[in-house]
Amino acid sequence: MIKRSIKKVAVLGSGVMGSRIACHFANIGLKVLLLDIAPRELLPAEQAKGLTLESAAVRNRIVNTSLETAVKSNPAPLFSKTFAKRIQTGNFDDDMSKIGQVDWIIEVVVERLEIKKSVFDQVEKYRKQGTLITSNTSGIPIHMMNEARSDDFKAHFCGTHFFNPPRYLQLLEIIPTTDTKQEVIDFLMHFGDKILGKTVVLCKDTPAFIGNRIGVYSMLALTHLVDQMDLTVEEVDKYTGPAMGHPKSATFRTADVVGLDTLVNVANGLDQNAPDDEAKGVFKLPAYITKMVENKWLGEKTKKGFYEKVKAADGSSEILSLNLRTLEYGSQQKVKSSTLEATKLVEDIRKRMKVYEQGTDKAAALFRAMHYPLFEYVSKRVPEITDDFFRIDDAMRAGFGWEIGPFEVWDALGVRETVAKIQAEEKRLPGQTGEVAQWVHDMLSSGAESFYKVENGVRYYYAIASKAYKPIPGTEDLIVLDHIRDSKTIWKNSGVSIIDLGDGIINCEFHTKMNTIGGDVIQGVNKAIDIAEKDYRGLVISNDGKNFSAGANIGMIFMMAVEQDYDELNMAVRMFQNTAMRLRYSSIPVVAAPFQLTLGGGCEFSMHADFVQLHAETYMGLVEFGVGVIPGGGGSKEFALRASDEYKEDQIVQNTLKDRFLTIGQAKVSTSAVEAFELGYLQKGKYAITMNRARLLADAKAKAIELANEGYVQPIQRTDIKVLGNQGLGIVYVGADSMRAGKYISDHDKKISEKLGWVMCGGDLSAPTEVSEQYLLDLERKAFLELCAERKTLERIQHMLTKGKPLRN
Repeated sequence: MIKRSIKKVAVLGSGVMGSRIACHFANIGLKVLLLDIAPRELLPAEQAKGLTLESAAVRNRIVNTSLETAVKSNPAPLFSKTFAKRIQTGNFDDDMSKIGQVDWIIEVVVERLEIKKSVFDQVEKYRKQGTLITSNTSGIPIHMMNEARSDDFKAHFCGTHFFNPPRYLQLLEIIPTTDTKQEVIDFLMHFGDKILGKTVVLCKDTPAFIGNRIGVYSMLALTHLVDQMDLTVEEVDKYTGPAMGHPKSATFRTADVVGLDTLVNVANGLDQNAPDDEAKGVFKLPAYITKMVENKWLGEKTKKGFYEKVKAADGSSEILSLNLRTLEYGSQQKVKSSTLEATKLVEDIRKRMKVYEQGTDKAAALFRAMHYPLFEYVSKRVPEITDDFFRIDDAMRAGFGWEIGPFEVWDALGVRETVAKIQAEEKRLPGQTGEVAQWVHDMLSSGAESFYKVENGVRYYYAIASKAYKPIPGTEDLIVLDHIRDSKTIWKNSGVSIIDLGDGIINCEFHTKMNTIGGDVIQGVNKAIDIAEKDYRGLVISNDGKNFSAGANIGMIFMMAVEQDYDELNMAVRMFQNTAMRLRYSSIPVVAAPFQLTLGGGCEFSMHADFVQLHAETYMGLVEFGVGVIPGGGGSKEFALRASDEYKEDQIVQNTLKDRFLTIGQAKVSTSAVEAFELGYLQKGKYAITMNRARLLADAKAKAIELANEGYVQPIQRTDIKVLGNQGLGIVYVGADSMRAGKYISDHDKKISEKLGWVMCGGDLSAPTEVSEQYLLDLERKAFLELCAERKTLERIQHMLTKGKPLRN
């Protein structure tokens, strides 16, 4: 591969996709040039100010407005709003020459071929030889954009289809033409994976590529089944949500979020551009969708779609659902299903698929009616849209949020037996014949019974051309616990598995519900440290779950508090604190590898690790205030310690204390790994960010090896923590009184604030004093236990357990 360095990127087009793609490149530390058209007419406000079309404030109005809208949007496209400074704006007329100074040009203008070609005409004038040039089109054939372009342009051009929103959806489709240099393809695959953190899928230049071709087929097939199976909007979204391994937004709610017009545009494009697709009739819209488009019921963008949010006279709101037969909105009806109830008992998604398929009610019937034709369809798209079927699974997981892709579901059901069921299933959809592609029969005839298999921790796929299993390309360096757990587990209990990662490093994996931390996890973490100190070089704490950890098991705390078993509760909190301290003061390096929700105790464990290798999308926070207590597993102590380290002679120390106090007091949760540092949960030099979630565990293992190789030395517990005593307490108490007087907080919130201040200030000390970690831990535990004895705390915990939401009172 030719060495290529990307330092600056130009994004041409600042619409919803362009502005957010620019933001994501800013997230990874690059300088970005964001350009769009200059306005062709003045706004009334501009006319009133006497501005003209030549005024500087007008020239970049479109691009600046788009970027400002993006930065303020939710979910946020930037890891930190400060990163917006990395984006320079301009317009095509005045600033196109600046693209001669960039390393990669990404076109993201409106989806019309003639407009894209006119932009490329301008690009050709200023682009320097060898610069990457790509298009973010979601459907226009890539080769059609190449016409009349220079040879160097063609050699460095291909499609790079990001999915919206670019920061959060992991799919990046790379669509080369026959003119694209192989080194360009290789570089983009590498950069997308390692630097942008994407699941990068190599596609053929076919209509809608891979993700939208399969995803839109699946969604539209379902719209055709509604009438046949007498399904309601509520039933469809209940049946096709998390129980099926799909996102919570399921089908119709997803259509509302994406916009029905967007779905229709892709469907119409497929109807027109895929004439040889045997199932193209699926892309013809049902009458009710056509009527919805005519009525402009397009979803959230028009405030009405498959759902509509309305307000009653008393100010309360209700989300109504659309009756697809009468096209009238009404109150949502409760959906019940014995099959769904049965799936709730099965955590493993692959085993759950089997339970779902074998049900006898309407939900199970829909599962079969959806999946059997889908299996038939995806098998026939090979080799049309890809030579390797695993890329279809990658696209559906990364672009549509499926837990497992269609071939993986098929494997879970059993390939051979499902082929027979597909043949026997009622043919409900256009193009459905009951016959899968010949290569599937050939695979079964060869003796291969599954599309995938795992051997010695390596995942293989059935390679159609060679009729043999091969390792999935690009996964050689990954560590997947699911693939090694059975053979490499060296110890386990009900909440933890300790797994040998090789090279002297072990991993401690939580597998409780939401990876909450209770007695079994505490035992497992301590056992992992024991084993690592005796026979290994380092310890990693991570898992393959949806979240790193949702915190301590508050149900256990509630039971002890209700029964007033404070000796037992004191012992449990002390054990939690001791475990956190062992993570920091063991004789081997400990690397925490958090991702997604990392709350409460999960945050405290991470804060006490020697190093935190975290995923970019880590939502970290000490949220104990919401249930009426302060952090009791070392979190309150740790923020006092970190505030002490930040005190400087030339600054008002109270401001540092205030910032750290408010992070806990307001239960602030980071919206990214970058913000976790800004909030104080991470320390400079003691963390690193992994962009690609699939690479997190391998990166954490590498860091543990690095720390061991550097000659890790067991640290000594701190005794030099400066606390402010009464000087700080006065500030805390005045602030709490002021907030209560203004009715911003409740009496109980005021009490929690004062307890937290007591810990962070070191108690009733007449002057600033240096204290030990253990001194602060003892204060923290005492305050925690006292708050657990409060009736309001028990009410909050009970509310959290029953409603799943914090209660403020």
